[in-house]
Amino acid sequence: MNDFSTFIKSRRKTNLAIVVINLVVYIILEIIGNTESSQFMVSHGAAYTPYIMDGEYWRLFTSMFLHFGFYHITYNMLSLIFIGDILESIVGPLRYLIIYLGGGLCGNLLSLALNVRSGRYTVSAGASGAIFAVTGAILYIALRNRRRFGENNMRRLILMIVLMIMQGIVDKGVDNAAHGGGLAGGFLLAVLLYHPHAARNIKQTV
Repeated sequence: MNDFSTFIKSRRKTNLAIVVINLVVYIILEIIGNTESSQFMVSHGAAYTPYIMDGEYWRLFTSMFLHFGFYHITYNMLSLIFIGDILESIVGPLRYLIIYLGGGLCGNLLSLALNVRSGRYTVSAGASGAIFAVTGAILYIALRNRRRFGENNMRRLILMIVLMIMQGIVDKGVDNAAHGGGLAGGFLLAVLLYHPHAARNIKQTV
């Protein structure tokens, strides 16, 4: 118990708050209904192209805090609790929040655009687009500080991104457009928001 308390206290506050919000939302929805039901999730804010095109644009945001079942929330939050801390420690809480939410929205917008183009509408939810945005931002920062970051760390980071993308391709029902849009959005937001002097702890952090 003491180890868990120490672990929680050592986490970055903004990222931890995002994780807690996601968990609380999941628990509440699981208590009142079935988070693996598409109809239930749509009724509670999941992204669904026809509704968004009818003006329910808030779904592009709320869907980032909804998850389909225990595996979905567990995988995403375990990823975020570590990856998010790395980015927040480098860019600070405000820039981290902008990258997380802005990159997540980029992912959902790309997913929306491709759904409209294809005419195939699926229910979408999850923090993975925002998590890919965090990863994209870390990639940009690593590239800007390649010498300090180290070649071995760079290879590990690229391998991690490749594995994340491959898992999305292999798993059924994954919104890969949101992943790709989030990755690109996070990368571009880091280009705008990242200041090189913040890299003083990048090697130790990663």
